[in-house]
Amino acid sequence: MPRPKRKAAPPITSDVDSSLRPVIISFHVIISEPKKATTKQFDRIDNLFESYANKSLGLIDPDGIVAFCKDVHVDHTDVRMLILAWKMKAEKQGYFSKDEWRKGLKCLGADTLPKLRKVIGGLQKEVMVQECFEDFYSYAFQYCLTEDKQRSVDIETICELLNVVLRSDFPTQVNLLTEYLKVQNDYRALNIDHWRNFYRFFKEVSLSDLLSYDSSQAWPVILDNFVEWLKEKQEKI
Repeated sequence: MPRPKRKAAPPITSDVDSSLRPVIISFHVIISEPKKATTKQFDRIDNLFESYANKSLGLIDPDGIVAFCKDVHVDHTDVRMLILAWKMKAEKQGYFSKDEWRKGLKCLGADTLPKLRKVIGGLQKEVMVQECFEDFYSYAFQYCLTEDKQRSVDIETICELLNVVLRSDFPTQVNLLTEYLKVQNDYRALNIDHWRNFYRFFKEVSLSDLLSYDSSQAWPVILDNFVEWLKEKQEKI
């Protein structure tokens, strides 16, 4: 028996009111705008990178960083440059890769020099939250590990780093600790555990009451020695 012929399907008609169509079209335009804006932002960020990059290396090198610091009116030794490196998650001291530069400036919302000057001017606010500062503090030490498999940083650099990172909050403690580090002969370099415990010591121990220092609380030996040195120093006054 021959199969009955199927009836032709009725033509598809839209039940959307024609008055709504411009709204739908406008919606598509709206969702495409951020993509265009993001592309333009990255173009500006990339152009900034190229203006400071060493073309043969494909990186912003120390000379490029000095030129950049001059343009944003910040000294290259300023703590804000270290915070900027932290925001970029820069892996190699004195260098910014294009990817680090892109991610960092995108995160900061800065794609022009005027915006960068404004952002860098307020960078210290980025580390005012305790958790952020602790992460930045650890990063500062890691950033000084310039050689493969390096695990410690020399005393001179540690002293410079203490002055850059902690002096504003703990001026007296930093002065005394750096003085001690320069005269002691037991350590030529320090590791990340020493570095982290310096900050813990500054927060928890009062220099006016060294009896509050408990050497049984897993402090590194260098801090035991530092406290003994402080006690002797106070006795001489």
